[in-house]
Amino acid sequence: VQLVESGGGLVQPGGSLRLSCAASGFTFSRYHMSWYRQAPGKERELVASITIAGGSTDYVDSVKGRFTISRDNAKNTVYLQMNILKPEETAVYYCRAQAAWGPAYVYWGQGTQVTVSP
Repeated sequence: VQLVESGGGLVQPGGSLRLSCAASGFTFSRYHMSWYRQAPGKERELVASITIAGGSTDYVDSVKGRFTISRDNAKNTVYLQMNILKPEETAVYYCRAQAAWGPAYVYWGQGTQVTVSP
């Protein structure tokens, strides 16, 4: 099982990034997907989530209207489009997969660094 994030990097405040998470080794279409982030010295927090068919999404209040989560089950990939980024959103962003039939079946990616700085 692998979840491989990509697309992180350095961006100026107000800029945009698109993160990708490529999944392999499990039936991607049967897993709810989400993005988390963890800033230095802080707890990991849920940023956005999407259900197995993409019919429902949810976001933490601080990113609503700026971030969009989506998935392509044919490509086994989940995305996070991030717009109008803020310095306080500097963090390692992680992809997470949770089986639709059981919350105990969870996989994590290794994370990708996002740095928002002038």
